[in-house]
Amino acid sequence: MKHPLNLLELPKAELHIHLEGSIEPATAVELAARHGIELSAIEVADRYAPGDFAQFIEAFKWVTSFLRQPDDYALIAAHLAESLIRQNVLYAEVTLSTGVMLRRKQDPLANFAAIRDATAPFKDLRLNWIFDAARQFGAQAAMEVARVASSARADGVIALGMGGDELALPASDFQRVYEFAAGQGLHRLVHAGEIGGPEQVRDAVELLGAERIGHGIGAMHSEHTMDVLAARGITLEICPTSNLRTGALARQLAKSKAHASEHPVGLFLRRGLSVTLGSDDPAMFETSLTREYELVRETGLSDAELKKLAETGFTAAFLSSVERAALLKSFAQRRAPGPQDLV
Repeated sequence: MKHPLNLLELPKAELHIHLEGSIEPATAVELAARHGIELSAIEVADRYAPGDFAQFIEAFKWVTSFLRQPDDYALIAAHLAESLIRQNVLYAEVTLSTGVMLRRKQDPLANFAAIRDATAPFKDLRLNWIFDAARQFGAQAAMEVARVASSARADGVIALGMGGDELALPASDFQRVYEFAAGQGLHRLVHAGEIGGPEQVRDAVELLGAERIGHGIGAMHSEHTMDVLAARGITLEICPTSNLRTGALARQLAKSKAHASEHPVGLFLRRGLSVTLGSDDPAMFETSLTREYELVRETGLSDAELKKLAETGFTAAFLSSVERAALLKSFAQRRAPGPQDLV
């Protein structure tokens, strides 16, 4: 009898994960204690509890307030690397909230150096980095993030991202920022269509030159937008648990609540879109990349579709053709069926 695909052992790439969103409650307690603040894991879990998108943003701001010096970032980076390795993640592109660091008058490059030092011992995990601007902070702040990112390209910063409140300011405000980033050799990412509609997704692609879209679930409302994404090979970084926990999916469906079975990941796959899975803010949403695969399996995706999602994580990575081929070879070898998979 053929057994289901072992999702923990499935080799994976994680392309949509925020370092700051990986802070487990126990780690938040430790960080707070470093700065003389008494906190319990229960208090952290209460802050992380499901709500709406605005509540999530506030919880993110709160937990990141305990990241005050490079050693704090080193701690959470090492914990994240350990978690990814346990899940058989071979490669990850980790987003750093550089715009938040700058707003708090921190030195992003000092924080980044500590992060790199902390993750260097994890030889079984390949890491690259995305410096992220918060859209609501405006174009001038985003340009500062882009300049810092361009100065760190030699150290593994591969892309400029933009998260935060996608409805705060129009994409057109950031055209010059993304043109600068592209001119510096940085890849371009944009969170769009998370709570916004297909027009936000199209603007990210057409105005900012986005090569991948964070979330993008709003595209489900427009066949034209889905066709554009498919034709251009633009990957959607899908984060189902995040979309459920923040209420983003319910908002897209104009409902008070949504169920995982209503998530459009299956629709996107059937229409031929390039799709991969991400855990987004795994500690805050009580998930992991492996759990994201389990969740979409529960919605009816086949083992073949799950393998396709995993493979896309490698094909959509911002790597050279040689590096990508090496990872794909490792993926193919390590997902080869064993005796347990055979009839």
